[in-house]
Amino acid sequence: EVHLEESGGGLVQPGDSLRLSCVVSGLTLYTSTVSWARQAPGKGLQWLTTIYSDGTVSRSDFLMGRFEMSRDTGKNTVYLRMNSLESEDTGVYYCATGTARTLLAGEGYRGQGTQVTVSS
Repeated sequence: EVHLEESGGGLVQPGDSLRLSCVVSGLTLYTSTVSWARQAPGKGLQWLTTIYSDGTVSRSDFLMGRFEMSRDTGKNTVYLRMNSLESEDTGVYYCATGTARTLLAGEGYRGQGTQVTVSS
């Protein structure tokens, strides 16, 4: 059974950095694609970035390079490093199997999410 579990969220101030983790079980990152997405209060799910089985990464242009996705295949864990956080980054952050298309279509597997709140 595939399971994803996010952690690392919390309350931070504008300008701070934060690293989220997502432990993946039931599949291996060497052969899988995993994405990060978020949902701001009152808004829909928004795709952020994807790491493919070969390790290449794609990301949303609007992030302006502030967020970086990486992985540790030995730990079967993916990460989302977020820098220069803004209040607009507040939301629940999810990791999920698949690409932006499958994630937004509700396909594949998704974790329960971790809350990130950016506030002074």
